Amino acid sequence: MEKDARPNWDNPMQFLLACVSYAVGLGNVWRFPYLCQMHGGGGFLIPYLLMLFLEGVPLFYLELAIGQKMRLGSIGAWTAISPYLGGLGLASVVTSLYLCLYYNIINAWSFWYLFHSFQSVLPWADCPINSNRTGPIEECERATSTQYFFYRETLNISPSIEENGGIQTGQALCLLLAWVITYLFIVQGVKSTGKVVYFTATFPYVVLFIYLIRGVTLHGAMNGVKYMFTPKMEQLANPTTWINAATQIFFSLGLGFGSLIAFASYNQYHNNFERQAIVVSFINSGTSIFASIVTFAIYGFKATVNYENCLERTRLLLLNAFNLAEDSISLDTVSEWIERLNTTYPEQFAELTNKLEDCDLEKELDTAVEGTGLAFIVYSEAIKNMPLSQLWSVLYFFMLLLLGMGSMLGNVTAIITPLRDFKAISGISNEMFNGLVCLFCLLLGLGFTTTSGNYWFTMFNDYGATFSLLFIVLIEVVAVSYIYGIKRFEKDIEDMLGHRPNWYWKIMWAGTSPLLLISLFIFYIVKYIQGGTPTYQAWNKELGKSVVTEYPVFGQVFIGLLLVSSVSCVPLTALYIYCRKRKHGNHHKRQRTVSTVSA
Repeated sequence: MEKDARPNWDNPMQFLLACVSYAVGLGNVWRFPYLCQMHGGGGFLIPYLLMLFLEGVPLFYLELAIGQKMRLGSIGAWTAISPYLGGLGLASVVTSLYLCLYYNIINAWSFWYLFHSFQSVLPWADCPINSNRTGPIEECERATSTQYFFYRETLNISPSIEENGGIQTGQALCLLLAWVITYLFIVQGVKSTGKVVYFTATFPYVVLFIYLIRGVTLHGAMNGVKYMFTPKMEQLANPTTWINAATQIFFSLGLGFGSLIAFASYNQYHNNFERQAIVVSFINSGTSIFASIVTFAIYGFKATVNYENCLERTRLLLLNAFNLAEDSISLDTVSEWIERLNTTYPEQFAELTNKLEDCDLEKELDTAVEGTGLAFIVYSEAIKNMPLSQLWSVLYFFMLLLLGMGSMLGNVTAIITPLRDFKAISGISNEMFNGLVCLFCLLLGLGFTTTSGNYWFTMFNDYGATFSLLFIVLIEVVAVSYIYGIKRFEKDIEDMLGHRPNWYWKIMWAGTSPLLLISLFIFYIVKYIQGGTPTYQAWNKELGKSVVTEYPVFGQVFIGLLLVSSVSCVPLTALYIYCRKRKHGNHHKRQRTVSTVSA
């Protein structure tokens, strides 16, 4: 494709919003709050912000610079740097394909919950009645109404990955709708994407702000906010805290997928990407902290409600067991009465020991949940207890949809842009080619709508991108610093921006970031080996909860394929180029020999 014919963003603001829409995704809402909870609340912000400066911003800057300089997608850009690096772009495309396949199923679930929010009573508010009309369904009674709605009504989940009951029609239709909307967003490439991002990048902040106001006014919300900002500094001595901070920055900014290179390739040549890299990185991290305050306010409300319900059950148990007057025990005096009754009537109290619950607000707040469990179960449980729950449900799942769709724009662009740079494909219209890519992803993604689909979703989420992205970005930064050369890269940046990058950027690219990435890479491999047989959470309807289960042999083989398939693109492409050059070299030598003999 001729570089002069390449489309551009209408203005720098479109590019900035596209990067914000892509980088600010579901991970900011459901992964960062979980890590805060796991690693000492406010104390986690110290390693998180440090990693932002040491690897996040420098690597974000690097990818934008490559895209803007080469004005090509990931495959073309890395091939231009060195033909042996073409596999790096191919690895990014394969990883983005894996992400596209399973990421849109989350949007399908958001649609499912959004449509079910328009009811007089939210369907996950109470357990459904059994067929005999004698009480709630047993599975729901053993679990909770929100868990039952997610695992049974939404997923109709099978007991294990080995059992499959076919495609769920409701889920398949929601997935189809998610892909149709994704297609409409990208139908004309950068021209349609540039208009959509004005909405997908800004509206989630409106919803988050509304939720913040509502969240902090909820009963017990301050318990959650206080919990978040109370640092447990001892967690800083835990190496896992630093590893998780580094990986969160890395994945949250969307490095290695090729989306940032693709977006930057549509910039004007002299666009100030340096300022944009810093702005987007800080907006992304700021959003994580902002979303955490909202999440912890809702955590506080949910934990307080659960804690007070536990106290109420204990209060009623004591009143009935000891024939006390109704108003003699209040929620505030339950603990005092337990001590008093235990001292006064030890034998009678001993009979209640098995029935008494341990009501502890701190323990409720310590219960850490991430991913779909947080987004579709914990949030749903909090929403059902709010006044005007339908309104808050619609707002929340609409926000999740916009966050998911915004990230999908970048994910699909990371596949389409590099492929369109090939001459064979550049002749096909945008509408046709983009439609074929979306249709291909939809057909493969239907596997996630089966009864065992959630287990395959977990597999792709755990193993489809993590290992390969660490490898891709490590090779990227080494290639730019030591193959392409820092001095040459400096001159390119000077040509685009009018000034050279300062010492901070050069130290990060040449030393700090590669060393951090090598450490993460080694840590990931060691953790994978030490972990033994890979496991997943299988839903047990008899117990009403998820149980840890080992993947069967075919699952372990598939995990191996996921890990190797994208990473192997780099050495295989380099080997192919080497063999081809050697073959051409031998061919030219033979031709010269024949010419000499003839002469």
